[in-house]
Amino acid sequence: MITEQLINPRSIVVVGGSNDVAKPGGKVLKNLIDGNFAGDLYVTNLKESEVQGIKSFSDPTDLPQVDLAIIAIAARFVPDTVRVLTEQKQTRAFIVLSAGFSEESEEGAKLEKEMVNIINSVGGSLIGPNCVGILTPAHHSIFTYPIPKLEATGCDFISGSGATACFIMEAGIPKGLTFSNVFSVGNSAQMGVEEILKHLDETFDPEKSSRVKLLYIETINKPQMLLKHAASLIRKGCKIAAIKAGSSDAGSRAASSHTGALASSDSAVNALFRKAGIVRCYGREDLISVASVFMHPELKGKNIAIITHAGGPAVMLTDALSNGGLEVPHIDTPESQELLTHLFPGSSVANPIDFLATGTAEQLGTIIDYVDQKFHNIDAMVVIFGTPGLFPVFNVYDMLDLKMKQSKKPIYPVLPSTLTAQEEVADFISKGRINFPDEVTLGNALARIYHTPPPSPESIELPKVDKKKIREIIDNSPEGYLPPEKVQQLLDAAGIARAGEAVEDTADNAAKAASKLGYPVVMKVVGPVHKSDVGGVVLNVKEEQQLRREFDRMMKIKDTTAILLQPMLSGMELFVGAKHEEKFGHMILCGMGGIFIEVLKDVNTAMAPVSKDEALAMIRSLKSYKIIQGVRGQEGVNEELFADALVHLSALLKEAPEIFEMDLNPLLGSKNKVVAVDARINIVKQ
Repeated sequence: MITEQLINPRSIVVVGGSNDVAKPGGKVLKNLIDGNFAGDLYVTNLKESEVQGIKSFSDPTDLPQVDLAIIAIAARFVPDTVRVLTEQKQTRAFIVLSAGFSEESEEGAKLEKEMVNIINSVGGSLIGPNCVGILTPAHHSIFTYPIPKLEATGCDFISGSGATACFIMEAGIPKGLTFSNVFSVGNSAQMGVEEILKHLDETFDPEKSSRVKLLYIETINKPQMLLKHAASLIRKGCKIAAIKAGSSDAGSRAASSHTGALASSDSAVNALFRKAGIVRCYGREDLISVASVFMHPELKGKNIAIITHAGGPAVMLTDALSNGGLEVPHIDTPESQELLTHLFPGSSVANPIDFLATGTAEQLGTIIDYVDQKFHNIDAMVVIFGTPGLFPVFNVYDMLDLKMKQSKKPIYPVLPSTLTAQEEVADFISKGRINFPDEVTLGNALARIYHTPPPSPESIELPKVDKKKIREIIDNSPEGYLPPEKVQQLLDAAGIARAGEAVEDTADNAAKAASKLGYPVVMKVVGPVHKSDVGGVVLNVKEEQQLRREFDRMMKIKDTTAILLQPMLSGMELFVGAKHEEKFGHMILCGMGGIFIEVLKDVNTAMAPVSKDEALAMIRSLKSYKIIQGVRGQEGVNEELFADALVHLSALLKEAPEIFEMDLNPLLGSKNKVVAVDARINIVKQ
């Protein structure tokens, strides 16, 4: 928990404070002094009676009562110091800068656990250990630079890495990005990114709190907490962007199904972020650019006007926007022809709107007014204006600042001459503006933000399923893959449409079953994982003699225990799957099925439970969606029925959390039906 003493302490002690500002204990004290901490400030130092003008105590037992302790001493001394402060000095907040804990050794982990237990026993707060500290409007308890000017309208920033936090601020501050609170959580021994975000959610004040949250995360320990509070903040009007580092899997995990092969911890992160409404970023500049877009009015549509006096950047931006699914629409209206009369000969208003290297501040103002007031199919504009250094461009940037105040549509400034026009850019930023020096990074950020969905509903109504039957099957089955008849029963209980089928281990019974199902039939081996690879699938078996011949051959395939028979159905092959991901819960996957799942690997993932709208969004954002719709005369798939299969699967997973891995591959889809033809379900019981 975050205590008031951590956020607004009346008194602070720097344990291990030093006159040497090259040491963490010295630098954090200097930053507190320079930051004009308004409360009482103390220091403990074994050798000094005064440190940086502050009275120093050689023994913590001599201190007066103190709210917050910032600790910068060797790890082995920390637990005893914390014990003295909690028991004798009523200290209820700790920032431990010291390293040498769980990140270093088993002995360090024991020290860390001891420290946490002491702080927890009094209901205290701990940031760290092994962190750089925190910045709030009340105190600069951090031992690094930069220290940005903190503003209520700036970004709240939570980082799992202190160094990365510094580098991100270093990248953002020169561009004009501002900050409100900064938390570096280090080892997250008591509180990590999730707990800090929870605090920001539970204390959110619509009048005073920052509406932009930035996260740098290395490990998601509590995904459900992150999901709950991120979604809650976004519903309250906030915007959140996050880097989740460590996105690659170092080698594939052993997988016994398509779902297992395609699901990964990183796809789970993507699913969590989508469900919460978090914009995922992949680097420092990416995060800064997304955050900077957040600080501008919201983009309400996908049509962008590019206003420029330099052709190359406009072309690159057009490419970035188009590749990201946004539009740079052609402009050819009476109003655009009228605008052309206000510009120098050779200018173009077709979009990009190019008013030449000789364009003036007044012309820029006129163009912006036309785009804002007369070009009704345009939703926002990007202004690209640098300089070759022939003359100052203060007046251009002043005009841009004025029009940004007046325009009803968002204006994103790209001022690339950060060296040649350094003074002019600095003056523009001093007005509270933010610069996007790279147009492609801006274009990518705009596209990613625009396509990030809002948070999913807090409660999702799932279809009714036969809960009693589902539990009966699961409770009475051993761990491992369920036999086909149990799979059939589960699909029926969940309301997932399936093909009629029979499982037989003798040729006579197989012949009887095929006659009942109706020829032609499909025959599949029961047992081997990848049936097609071992010759374990035969299509379009039309008569009994062929059936018996294939039956005898297939039963000789290694690991085969029986033969599954189904009527020969037609339709587009689809895929639906589920995988339990540790800590995250169930992931639901969908895509094209059959061999296409291996070739295309075009799969979308969502965290269960999945609503009908989420299911439809998963389907419609597949790269192969146009195939699903039907192309070149080919019949398409009923999207509603495809989505229903995902929603019913979600309901099944809710009642049967023991399902560890599940494949419905393929489902055959047409305009009238979506039917599961083959299914595998693996259960794991705790």
